[in-house]
Amino acid sequence: MKAVIPCAGEGVRMRPLTLTRPKQLLEFKERPILEHIFESLPDSVTDVVLVIGYLGDQIKSHFGEKFAGKNIQYLWQKEKLGTAHALGLAKEILGKDRFLMLYGDDLIDKKSISKLLNHDLALLVKEVPDPRRFGVVLTDEKGKIIELLEKPENPPSKLASTGVKILDSRIFEYPAAKHPNGEYYITDSLAKLARNHDIFIEHADSWVTFGTPEDLERFNADFKVVTGKI
Repeated sequence: MKAVIPCAGEGVRMRPLTLTRPKQLLEFKERPILEHIFESLPDSVTDVVLVIGYLGDQIKSHFGEKFAGKNIQYLWQKEKLGTAHALGLAKEILGKDRFLMLYGDDLIDKKSISKLLNHDLALLVKEVPDPRRFGVVLTDEKGKIIELLEKPENPPSKLASTGVKILDSRIFEYPAAKHPNGEYYITDSLAKLARNHDIFIEHADSWVTFGTPEDLERFNADFKVVTGKI
């Protein structure tokens, strides 16, 4: 199985840390975030496509052609055109088979990601106190997605999308609309796909998302306390 990880963003909210280093190479537990993500991939993932852009040469230099037992291919996203565009760059590489898509700056445990392998199409979610800054998912009693909203002001549920999902080539039949900021988001394509095909949710046991330098500092400080380094 292949996995696609968009890593082209500038990490604006993480400045000044990302002025000289891509967000994926910022350190958590004394190692780059993206290294942890590689180790959380299911064993069935043999190949990883990294879509790079901003300071992408640093990522390519760090990970090379193989890391943590996974073969790596690199694609360049030269313009800031969003996650749907990033995935579209990998269309030919992915072919018709199922693939995993996740992001290069959030940490989720391997066991939770592996739950998605039980489905043809699935999205990993986590219940959060305030889901307004995430994609919000509404499901039926069987766990099938009936609505997916991007950062709604009045969320219909507390289920936030972690961004980790199992997809196949059908996603490319539903092009994302252009956002007012000029980007194309995979959430839009996923919402359209869910209207015609069954997409089920699985619940993540853990999800660490780094939004700001303060987030990263806090999580690293907690880690050092737990391991006796402070």
